[in-house]
Amino acid sequence: MAPSTHTVTNQVPPLVGYDVFAGDRALTEAVERHLAPGILREAQEELSTLGRAAGSAQAQEWGAQANENPPKLRTHDRYGHRVDEVDFHPAWHRLLGHAVTAGLTDAWGREGGHVRRAAGFLVWTQAEAGHGCPLSMTHAAVPALRTDPALAAEWEPLLTSHVYEEGLRPASQKAGVLFGMGMTEKQGGTDVRSNTTRAEALAADGEYLLTGHKWFCSAPMSDGFLVLAQAADGLSCFLVPRVLPDGDRNPFALQRLKDKLGNRSNASGEVEFDGTWARRVGEGGRGVRTIIEMVAATRLDCVVGSAALMRQAVAQAIHHSAHRSAFGGLLIEKPLMRNVLADLALESEAATTLALRLAAAYDADTEQERAFLRIAVPAAKYWVTKRCSAVVGEALECLGGNGYVEESGMPRLLREAPLNSIWEGSGNVQALDVLRALQREPGALDAFLREVGKARGADHRLDAAIKDLLTELADLEAVEARARRLVERMALVLQGSLLLRWAPPEVADAFCASRLGGDWGSAFGTLPHSLDLATVVERARAGES
Repeated sequence: MAPSTHTVTNQVPPLVGYDVFAGDRALTEAVERHLAPGILREAQEELSTLGRAAGSAQAQEWGAQANENPPKLRTHDRYGHRVDEVDFHPAWHRLLGHAVTAGLTDAWGREGGHVRRAAGFLVWTQAEAGHGCPLSMTHAAVPALRTDPALAAEWEPLLTSHVYEEGLRPASQKAGVLFGMGMTEKQGGTDVRSNTTRAEALAADGEYLLTGHKWFCSAPMSDGFLVLAQAADGLSCFLVPRVLPDGDRNPFALQRLKDKLGNRSNASGEVEFDGTWARRVGEGGRGVRTIIEMVAATRLDCVVGSAALMRQAVAQAIHHSAHRSAFGGLLIEKPLMRNVLADLALESEAATTLALRLAAAYDADTEQERAFLRIAVPAAKYWVTKRCSAVVGEALECLGGNGYVEESGMPRLLREAPLNSIWEGSGNVQALDVLRALQREPGALDAFLREVGKARGADHRLDAAIKDLLTELADLEAVEARARRLVERMALVLQGSLLLRWAPPEVADAFCASRLGGDWGSAFGTLPHSLDLATVVERARAGES
């Protein structure tokens, strides 16, 4: 075959060697907006360092290796002793170690910690998403443990440490630990109050032995877990260490690892407790109340993680279109492709802006902001995570057949996209949680309306959407059947309000026209042609100007 047939032309160079943070205008502006001037420069430098690492060829190779070599369960050692360990490819440990060193489990004890961590999580997730699970669980365990000051004093410094140490040893012998979670069981799933795992009290105060089976155990290679079990006084929360203080292994029989659609680099397992030692966390019989703050924090990470996947998918689509020629010119210059890219960029920026606003509310920690989070987190979790699959799927199509090939990285993003919508309560659970807050906590609705009202008068389409929303909220009878419609509208109104206040006029105008004004079709690429779409696309480009 003649060598000339192998001449390669019109192929897009990889998007590599760039600063994932500095190249994301929506994210950099959000960090500048929400952090105090005294810590802003330091945070920006940290995030740019992480961003350059995330955009490096090395991190991209780690991500590919960790997914091509998924974890393996090792139940016994060569002599037949039960060990119940999960073996990971070295790339997994490098990704996780880099994340911990960058402070992605450390938010609760430093100024602006939640904004800094959320921005870092959004940046580093773009290198590889699967290892975000143990990072999220570890970060989110802190507020649950704080219900017991003694446990918090023992474990919080290890959870928020910037040192990653792999391997199972007593926590006292490690400079940093990771946490997982075990809530769902075979018969109940999300209905955790139907759990059958039993907790029998020991003589020592607060100590129990657990017996039962967890159908989904998050990050089973972790050093400790928060789990729910039925005690004499009702469903309670417990801390289960993998290794006991004397060095013996706590009974923790891993039955199997889940064979998942995506999230291939990360292990999720089924675990059996049989005389497993545990410490109660919080009040007996108040397990859901104790663990709910952990759940709320991980739900926010679902929003941030979805924003990260969308951002990377959109960055890849725009990069491809800026280098690929077809029909006499670059794809990015074609009006129809520009419409698609702008539409995707709007969704990505709205998700990022909302995610960082929620993180800032955690940092503020006022009564007003806590009330706002009570509705805004489940509403955002419902909507942003659902939009993720649609955005990633359309972005993949922008690459054509190249996007359908594993080497592009797009299939991995697409497999990962549905996870955050399911994790920590799927769509119906989030919608019902919003209804619960509306019906039981009037202060939460007041805080939400105050937030969206900050942009009232800035755009007639937002004003009309707020008016329609108030009409819907005035009638909560038989509301369950229309809960998804209501929560979707709340999320869109909130995103529109935030973009009108903080995004460039071109972005806010396009969002309000399409998402709030109804001038939009049923697929991406159906924005009004009169909008300034070129500016929207150019703002979303990564790694180059």
